[in-house]
Amino acid sequence: MSNLYLLNKPFHTLSQFTDDRGRATLADLIDIPGIYAAGRLDYDSEGLLLLTADGGLIQRISDPRHKQPKTYWVQVEGNPDASALRALREGVVLNDGPTRPAQVRVIAPPAIPPRHPPIRERPRVPTHWLELTLREGRNRQVRRMTAHVGLPTLRLVRVAIGPWRLDGLAPGEWRRETLHAPVAARRSPRPTRRKRS
Repeated sequence: MSNLYLLNKPFHTLSQFTDDRGRATLADLIDIPGIYAAGRLDYDSEGLLLLTADGGLIQRISDPRHKQPKTYWVQVEGNPDASALRALREGVVLNDGPTRPAQVRVIAPPAIPPRHPPIRERPRVPTHWLELTLREGRNRQVRRMTAHVGLPTLRLVRVAIGPWRLDGLAPGEWRRETLHAPVAARRSPRPTRRKRS
């Protein structure tokens, strides 16, 4: 049995507990001793981060061999036409090699809190939202993929990792789930309670 903490990491918060430059960290949001993040989320990205004190669980969640799908809501600048979506679905070639195919679709603007500070907007340039699911995790991969097809990312929110979803957590909030089976054998998470720091 292990405890897993689901946290909605706000924009401009580091995915670690300390920083020597005075930036916001996880220590500002959750005070549970001995836990660590299973994977990372960029400083300028938002959304789901999983934390636990169970090293084996961290390995099963974050190791690319286990191929936990990660789903993102991505606000992009420009019009995502059929050729751009097809390129993302087939995989694009970045400077560190070709990506695996992604699942991608255009979605309506999601019902999420506004970002602070807000994204930059240009009156003559439209923006759209994509839902993008990957099974790999390179550095800043989503941003590099959308830029490659001419759709710069303005806002990036991770909403799911494997079976775990961000549902119901406002930025800075977290909840604990108790796991009674290995990640590979689990079908659905079992929430216990929701907390706000």
